[in-house]
Amino acid sequence: MNARPDPFTRQGNRGKVKGMMMGLKPAMPLLKDQKEKLIHNFQTHTTDTGSAPVQIALLTERINLLTDHFKAHRKDHHSRRGLLKLVSQRRKLLEYLKANDRPEYQKTIGRLNLRK
Repeated sequence: MNARPDPFTRQGNRGKVKGMMMGLKPAMPLLKDQKEKLIHNFQTHTTDTGSAPVQIALLTERINLLTDHFKAHRKDHHSRRGLLKLVSQRRKLLEYLKANDRPEYQKTIGRLNLRK
């Protein structure tokens, strides 16, 4: 009677090697406190949670966390694709803000230390 192999192990030259279960931690998501603090700092009124500056600030924080993650995990190409998607989304929001509210755009990039 053959036992089914563990789906998370693979047989190689060095014996069993754990694939996804190697104990590596994924990049930490934004904590609730961090997210609330960012929203509070960039909101335009008390109930604002989704305006362009708030979204840009949240994306910037996630991008910074992923950038730190890549310093330790250089070959994590799957997460790199996610990072590129976040950067693209932030760029589109910045273009929107620049076209529709130039003073808010200048204020946002100044507070986030983006660009020049």
